[in-house]
Amino acid sequence: MLKSVAQRPGVVALWATTVVTFHHYVRPVGIPNTMHGLVGVALGLLLVFRTNSSYDRFWEDRKLWGGIVNETRNLARASSVFLRERDPALYRTLVQWSAVFPYAAASGLRGDKDLGPITAQLPPEEVRQVGTAQHAALAVSQRMSEALAEGRRRGHYTEYTQMALDQNVQQLIDYLGGCERIHKTPMPFAYMVHLRRALVIYCGSLPFALVETFGWGAAVATFLLSYVFFGIEEIGVEIEDPFGTDENDLPLDRICGVIQNNLLALLPSETAKPD
Repeated sequence: MLKSVAQRPGVVALWATTVVTFHHYVRPVGIPNTMHGLVGVALGLLLVFRTNSSYDRFWEDRKLWGGIVNETRNLARASSVFLRERDPALYRTLVQWSAVFPYAAASGLRGDKDLGPITAQLPPEEVRQVGTAQHAALAVSQRMSEALAEGRRRGHYTEYTQMALDQNVQQLIDYLGGCERIHKTPMPFAYMVHLRRALVIYCGSLPFALVETFGWGAAVATFLLSYVFFGIEEIGVEIEDPFGTDENDLPLDRICGVIQNNLLALLPSETAKPD
């Protein structure tokens, strides 16, 4: 964040130094600071609202991914009662596709096609079909539902049990839909532009309000205040869409790895290969 913000306060500090130099050596340009005090309060409220709105999106995304963690575990746990001993091959297929789902979901949100390392243990043709599908995570969930349907056809459980197990798959799609809703609904453009323009005008005119009180220190004061304001605004930008790979984004790769290891640990010992 510091790399993203440092340039703007630096430009403002350079402008403030020019204003102070002009004030001392050409003619006074100081103005009363009453207006900046009033505007600063309003601007601070706008920045707080901006940051809170972004953090609400960030926290909702984290809760949705927590739901993905829970539902994949629930599906593997509940289906193990019917399949782990009776049909270990089918159970392995279901668990492996369940472990692929979070990778497919994260890749879809990031705009790539990475399905995770567990695909090396799945049939290459099925992996290719999923990788070329229009919506990879949806194609993975279809494989999971097909595995559950195959268990019913083989007589391992009834149709009602299949429907109950498939509710976990449906819930995974619901959680992913919530993530896609946030990802595809950015903050209102007009609000962001107005806030940034207000920040530029406020910080650009701040040296005129501080030069008579702080003298040469007005440049330093302007730099510090602009760094605080631009930093708060940049925090909102960083966390409003937390599906990337930046430091301030959600650790989706780590979450996917945790899900994969948890699910593979439920497989029979001869087939479980956690990373």
